[in-house]
Amino acid sequence: MRAAILAVGTELLGTDRLDTNSLRLTESLERHGFDLVTKAVIGDGEAAIAGELERLLEMADVVLVSGGLGPTADDVTREAAAHALGRELVHDAEVLAELEAKFRAYGMDMPAVNRKQADVIAGAELIENRRGTAPGQRAEAPGGATLFLFPGVPVELEAMVETALEPWLAERSGGRGRQRGMLKIASLPESTVEERIAPAYGEFGREAISVLAKPGEVRIQFWASGGDDERRERLEAIARRLRELVGGAVFTDDPEADLAGVVGRLLAERGETVATAESCTGGWLGQRITSIAGSSAWYPGGVVCYSNPLKERLVGVPTELLAEHGAVSREVAHALAAGARERIGATYGLGITGVAGPGGGSEDKPVGTVHLALASPAAGAGEGSTSLDHSTALNHRSVRFPGDRDRVRWMSTQLALEMLRRHLLGIDAAPEAATGAEAGVA
Repeated sequence: MRAAILAVGTELLGTDRLDTNSLRLTESLERHGFDLVTKAVIGDGEAAIAGELERLLEMADVVLVSGGLGPTADDVTREAAAHALGRELVHDAEVLAELEAKFRAYGMDMPAVNRKQADVIAGAELIENRRGTAPGQRAEAPGGATLFLFPGVPVELEAMVETALEPWLAERSGGRGRQRGMLKIASLPESTVEERIAPAYGEFGREAISVLAKPGEVRIQFWASGGDDERRERLEAIARRLRELVGGAVFTDDPEADLAGVVGRLLAERGETVATAESCTGGWLGQRITSIAGSSAWYPGGVVCYSNPLKERLVGVPTELLAEHGAVSREVAHALAAGARERIGATYGLGITGVAGPGGGSEDKPVGTVHLALASPAAGAGEGSTSLDHSTALNHRSVRFPGDRDRVRWMSTQLALEMLRRHLLGIDAAPEAATGAEAGVA
């Protein structure tokens, strides 16, 4: 079955408000195997909304609308939908009584403007709003299409999707649907991932797999259709094959998981900790770590040492090291990582120093140059590591990231976490493709 989504709200046409409701509705449609043929965003004009609804009802079997059910003058979705369906709006006394009761429960008298929320399209079925005032509505169009009207407030829409839309979709899908899986990869370029997974396209179909990139992360999405067992088996087969092709570069199959959380779980399982010493990232790595609930169990703390005097005083970077090699160097990254590990008392230390830009670069150290180091117990030193003393081993990465200041800083934190993840799992010290500018190219 074909589906269409219409998001109503002039604010959605600007830059201040994102249309997240369409993403939630798409998720439900996708899961139940509906073919989403179009999405649209439209302002709060009654005639324009009615015209767009007429067009969508001609091309789709179900049209999902969010927004425009509030009490203000610019909330005209009900009126526009009634016009598109060729029906009248009927003032429903029972709905009005329920609205008034909700306001009394809040200890308030209902404003007169809320009376319009009791207007119902003739013949429509009401959808209870458990988290707000405006009820949703479901109506059948003359041509056979079904129209759903949902509030624009995400928490209200979410409840109606669960109680009204999901059962409706499930009944019509006959137990068949479309389900998505995902693998996430850190600090490898999209082109490298594409080359590695190319054999899977021929095995499962090009349309079943897609690669999406953002700075420092590539996501492989894949789909399977059919009944529950059929979908599950096919998703497992695709995921298994993709992992074979990509190897240890995959850090999670959870769409909601962040690399910092994955690293945190590995450390917690081992009863180990990590400390950080950051220069160019200015505490961004520590912020990402502490955004994970329970991170105090594996992150005792970190140091932001932007200036050279603080590098010396807080982390113990030798003065002569800074004078000879400069703050942005392999040697200083080593000293930052080792100093964080020693002075904070953690199992591992991560050090980051670089030129984030937009200024400050040189011919030898252009903008985007970053040095990262991982200090670990010497017994865990691997190939390519150097030993600072008898108790500490160091892994190092020198990279040049493209992009603006925030991009360089974000990708630095991503690569630092990936270096630690790979060390904990006994994989290569860091992604081989992340040694040049290509690591930052989508």
